[in-house]
Amino acid sequence: MKVLISGSTGLVGSALIPVLTDAGHEGVRLVRSTPKRDGSEVHWDPESERIDTAGLEGMDAVVHLAGENIGSARWTRSKKARIFDSRVKGTRLLCESLANLTRPPQVLVSASAIGYYGSRGTESVNEESTSGFGFLAEVCIEWEIATEPVAETDIRLVNLRMGIVLSREGGPLAKMLPPFKMGVGGVLGSGRQYMSWITLDDAVAAIHHTLITDSLQGPVNNVAPHAVTNREFTKALGRVLRRPTLFPLPSLGLRVMFGREMANELFLSSTRVVPNRLLDTGFTFQYPNLEDALRHVLG
Repeated sequence: MKVLISGSTGLVGSALIPVLTDAGHEGVRLVRSTPKRDGSEVHWDPESERIDTAGLEGMDAVVHLAGENIGSARWTRSKKARIFDSRVKGTRLLCESLANLTRPPQVLVSASAIGYYGSRGTESVNEESTSGFGFLAEVCIEWEIATEPVAETDIRLVNLRMGIVLSREGGPLAKMLPPFKMGVGGVLGSGRQYMSWITLDDAVAAIHHTLITDSLQGPVNNVAPHAVTNREFTKALGRVLRRPTLFPLPSLGLRVMFGREMANELFLSSTRVVPNRLLDTGFTFQYPNLEDALRHVLG
């Protein structure tokens, strides 16, 4: 397959291209910079709503991963606007363009996130569950609505709801490692909030699985099958690193550091997600259990 990938320089996108290549596919990057002339890149500028529609013609599949990093800075009004616009406006531009092609792709895998479900305490949620409340839930709802131009065509659409991706190269785990390695890591808030995680290897393998599995359509949760509480995660990371985890960070401290809204939704929110549709279609997780996953990720 000839696969177009947006967000190809991000954590997941940069790991996806070599996996697709190894599987015999051709990866083409959707880029904001001046594209190479060898056909390996297609240009777009989502801020100004421009995209090279001619370059989109003839793709077999599209994987859309582009979006502003939600954890890179405090959630000011302008930061929240960038988070929203980068997902919703960019997705709408891409989907409207794909829907009007003469030779459209067979499938679009468009990233979403488990923030769709909001904070649900100990409730177990799957792809059939209702949406939740809060800023991230609103973003995810509008993000998925922006794919409707494709949903109204014969293009198979997958809304891939990503969980916490574990990698030492980036994402939340990479930010946790310095304090934990120094022995000053600990539980966040009460520690009872659920974290739905997945290794980078499994997250990328699941994307490939959605591309080649024709029965997968609509929401698909891209998480490992066993969510854990923050307390369980903290203890497991401490065991793998052989470091104590005796320095909790209370909810108040998180809210002072990051602001109430960001702290509540990124660090204190509880989302216990089950990947029913991956499991039902025979996807096999290499690392379904957290401690094994952490040992693999951290070498």
